[in-house]
Amino acid sequence: MKKTFFTYALMTAMALFLIAPIATFNLSAANQPVPIGSPTSPDTTNVARVQVIHNSADAAAAEVDVWLNNTKLLPNFAFRTASPFVDAPAGVPLNIVIAPPNSTSPAQGIDSFQVTLAQNEKYVVVANGIVSPTGYSPAPAFNLDIFPLGRESASQQGNTDVLVVHGSTDAPMVKVVTPGAAGVTLIDSFAYGNFSHDYLELPTADYTLNITDITGSQVVASYKAPLQTLLLEGAAIVVVASGFLDPTNNSNSANDFGLWVALPTGMSLIPLPESSARLQVIHNSADAAAAEVDVYLGTDPVLTNFAFRTASPFVDVPAEVEQTITVTAPGAGIGQPVETFHVTFEANKKYIAVANGIVSATGYDPAEPFTLHVFDQAREQAHTPGNTDVLVMHGSTDAPTVDVKVGNTTLVDDLVYGAFDGYLEVPTADLVLDVTDETGNNVLVQYSAPLATLGLQDSAIAVVASGFLDPTNNSNSPNTFGLWVALPSGGSLIPLSIFTSVRGVPTAFSEVLVYPNPAVNMINYQVKDPVVVSTLRTELIDLSGRVLFSHQGHAADNATGQIDVSNLNTGIYILRITSDLLQHSERVMIRR
Repeated sequence: MKKTFFTYALMTAMALFLIAPIATFNLSAANQPVPIGSPTSPDTTNVARVQVIHNSADAAAAEVDVWLNNTKLLPNFAFRTASPFVDAPAGVPLNIVIAPPNSTSPAQGIDSFQVTLAQNEKYVVVANGIVSPTGYSPAPAFNLDIFPLGRESASQQGNTDVLVVHGSTDAPMVKVVTPGAAGVTLIDSFAYGNFSHDYLELPTADYTLNITDITGSQVVASYKAPLQTLLLEGAAIVVVASGFLDPTNNSNSANDFGLWVALPTGMSLIPLPESSARLQVIHNSADAAAAEVDVYLGTDPVLTNFAFRTASPFVDVPAEVEQTITVTAPGAGIGQPVETFHVTFEANKKYIAVANGIVSATGYDPAEPFTLHVFDQAREQAHTPGNTDVLVMHGSTDAPTVDVKVGNTTLVDDLVYGAFDGYLEVPTADLVLDVTDETGNNVLVQYSAPLATLGLQDSAIAVVASGFLDPTNNSNSPNTFGLWVALPSGGSLIPLSIFTSVRGVPTAFSEVLVYPNPAVNMINYQVKDPVVVSTLRTELIDLSGRVLFSHQGHAADNATGQIDVSNLNTGIYILRITSDLLQHSERVMIRR
């Protein structure tokens, strides 16, 4: 079943339009108002209220005419549309005829139904089933399924009343439950052609509804029911299970299975969006055999030629239903997987999945197996304004258990391969990270984490330990160990540079002037410091980590220089100036 997603904004706009008061609405033929019932002797005191919903997914019934006795009430009545609630004669036999569109007489009907309505009752009438003699399996006969206790508004303020109809001909008996281990069964043993026992009287809120098999153990579909977002407080609605679970057995129909909402005011049904989660994927397998891969979600290719040390942006993915993620060599196709993973995402949660490990059979030691390490509490922005939230993940197959410290403060303790450490909520500043052994006493390497310079205030980022500490044991890989940053927007990971100052010595120059900023053709810099500068190294780096300019020199304590940037594109770059004792990094903007 193809997954389709609809934004809350679109659905809210549709609901506002459909719920808007309608001054007059008469079912008509030839654009003229027609009384419902016998056109010769209407009785406005002895009436019932009726809504008709067209839910036959058979292509032969894409549009139909609906006749009441000898009067055409609904011309060209389309699949997945509803009439409003209207008055109909009560206490007298009525002949309802379903005919092809543009029919001229009820004698042309394809089916007819005799009904007698009770005075002052409200009815929901749903047209379900198959008209065609062949091409559909199963093929229950076309029928009008009638619920005699309809509602046009909620029974009490603050609620939305929901009537559910099972109208999908090839869907099995199911349950409707709320998600989670403590999920509540809303409808049990729900078979085709049935209505829920009565309206569900739900406090108006946004819900997730899971459709499960009859045992309740397997979720087959999951949907958002955004009653509050759609402003449905006080409303009574009908939710119709509609379309085909397996279109290939049903004339390759384009009418996929889904849940659709009929409002009391009628018109086109509103699709409920399928439940979703948010997912970012980070490629961190340093094996040369996985330098680029294709990634499939179900049978759909979602990432092609996905390169090592790149990340996808956060995207919506189906939730509650088990998904298959397949990784293949570029262009190999889903039939030749490198690895296949089965995951189930919870609705409305955010995930980061990091691909780590080794694909090759030989050449790597240790050879941790290729896998997805998944973090289920991901963020796309900082929890507190002014901070940068940092998630750290150990993805280096030959690196030992480590700690990460800033000064004497331990940020990450005893991080092992494959593990995440929860978000560090730190004020946005340029930091120096010490990566130590698990005792926390021996510094293995230091990294600059220029959170402020990179403009990461209010952001949430993932920092991944990546590559090999000992390339000689790993096919002499050029992918050496480092810390790399994934942004929520995805793209190439940003390397954190090794910090080169001497511990215990001030780490910043007394004064560094960089001008103009923004620059167009030339950047000027001037370094002032009373500490004797033996040698300065000046580098201009883009946000992917590429060094675009490098110069070493200036044996003085008041050094100046220029960098020609006339051939660079508009964007943000990092100017980094280091000596054997001191360092400075600054963000510069180049404009064209």
